[in-house]
Amino acid sequence: MSWVLRMVLVVAVALIPGAFMLLVAYVATRTMRHRWHQARLQAQTQGTRVSFREVVATVELKDLVRQARAAL
Repeated sequence: MSWVLRMVLVVAVALIPGAFMLLVAYVATRTMRHRWHQARLQAQTQGTRVSFREVVATVELKDLVRQARAAL
């Protein structure tokens, strides 16, 4: 993400009501997409199936915080 887009995101979160929830949704989606991709790759190499429930069970709050810091 470019620094300009990061600055726009920071300003939007600070000034627009409800933008914080938008940021949380963005971070959660980004984290889940990354986890889903990792789980699919691992399942393909092991020859097993992966479920959405298993992926959601692996996400922790510290992962979301780490992704939020990376986004900003």
